[in-house]
Amino acid sequence: MKKGCPYGTHRVIEPKGVLPQPALKIDNDMEIYDNEILIDVQTLNIDSASFTQIKEEAQGDIEKIKEIMKNIVATRGKHQNPVTGSGGMLIGTVEKIGPALEGKTDLKVGDKIATLVSLSLTPLRIDEFLETRKDIDQVDIKGKAILFQSGIYAVLPKDLPENLALSVLDVAGAPAQAAKLVKPGDYVVVIGGTGKSGMLCLYEAKKRVGVTGKVICVGSTDKSVARAKGANLADEYIKVDATDALALHDKVKELTNGRMADVTINCVNIPNTEMTSILSTKNEGLIYFFSMATSFTKAALGAEGVGKDVTMIVGNGYTKGHAEIALQIMRESETLRKIYEELYG
Repeated sequence: MKKGCPYGTHRVIEPKGVLPQPALKIDNDMEIYDNEILIDVQTLNIDSASFTQIKEEAQGDIEKIKEIMKNIVATRGKHQNPVTGSGGMLIGTVEKIGPALEGKTDLKVGDKIATLVSLSLTPLRIDEFLETRKDIDQVDIKGKAILFQSGIYAVLPKDLPENLALSVLDVAGAPAQAAKLVKPGDYVVVIGGTGKSGMLCLYEAKKRVGVTGKVICVGSTDKSVARAKGANLADEYIKVDATDALALHDKVKELTNGRMADVTINCVNIPNTEMTSILSTKNEGLIYFFSMATSFTKAALGAEGVGKDVTMIVGNGYTKGHAEIALQIMRESETLRKIYEELYG
C-alpha cells in the first residue's frame, strides 16, 4: 500500500508543491493510501456562499445545480467552487481505514461521521445524485470521499437527527469563536444574525455579554428577523441590506449611543459586506469574518481607507471544542433546536 503525507500532498496533481486546499486539481481515485480513511458518502452540505452562487448560476434549476456540482468535482477532484473558493462538508460511513492509522484514531469501520474539514480539500467522487435540498444547501449522493490523516471529524451524536447535526456542524466554528471572543459587557453586532451560523453566534454572544452588554441582530427580511426575535436571541434587531454600510452604521450608532460594536461577527453569504462590518465596529474593536464571501483586499484596504483601527480575524472554521459547543446549543435551547429542525433538519 502506498504511503501518504499526513496533509494529503500526495494527492495534489496541479500545481505540485502546494497543499490540497489551494491546489487546482487533486487525485480523487478512491484506492486509499496507508494513512487515509475511505468514506461512503451520504450527504454533502455545501457552504452557504458557494451554494448561493451555484443556485444563482443555475437560476434555481436543480438539474443545472447537479451539472455544475458534477463539473466542479470532475475538474478539480474535490468540491471547491471556482468562484468562491469554498466547499462545505459531508456525512458518511467509514468504509476503510489505512493500516498506518491503527492506534492513532478512535474510528472504526461502520462509524457514521461528519467531516470537519472543507470539501475544498477533500478528494471526492460523485456517482449519483439522490436528492437536492436547495433551500438548506444539502445534496444526498452515492459517492466516496477521502479523509486525510490530519483531517478532523465528529462521530454523529445519537441524540440528534443526522441532517440537523450536519447543518450545525457545518458552521461549528462560528459559535465557538463567538464564545471565545465575546466578553462580559461587550456590545456585539452579528451581521447575518438570522441565518444558520448567525443564530448560533447570537446565542453564544448573549450568554457571554451578561446584563451589562448588548447583542444586536442584523437580518435582511421581516420573516427571519421576526424568527430570531421570537427566540429572544438578541437585545436589539435591525432589518437592513447587509451591503448598505452607512445604513447599518447609523442604526448601530443609534442603538449603542455612539459607542459602536466591541465585536462584530459577519455571517452573511453574499459579497460586499466588508465595509458594513468595519463601520459598525468601534476603533480598536474586533471583527470576526466567518463569511466565505469575504474579500481580504476589500476588508484590509477598506479599513485603511476610512481610518479604522480594528482587528480583523479570518473565519477559521476550526477552534478547539467547536463541534461540542455547536451541538450543545441544540441540547441547551429547545427553542433554537425547534427552529433548526424546521429549517435544516
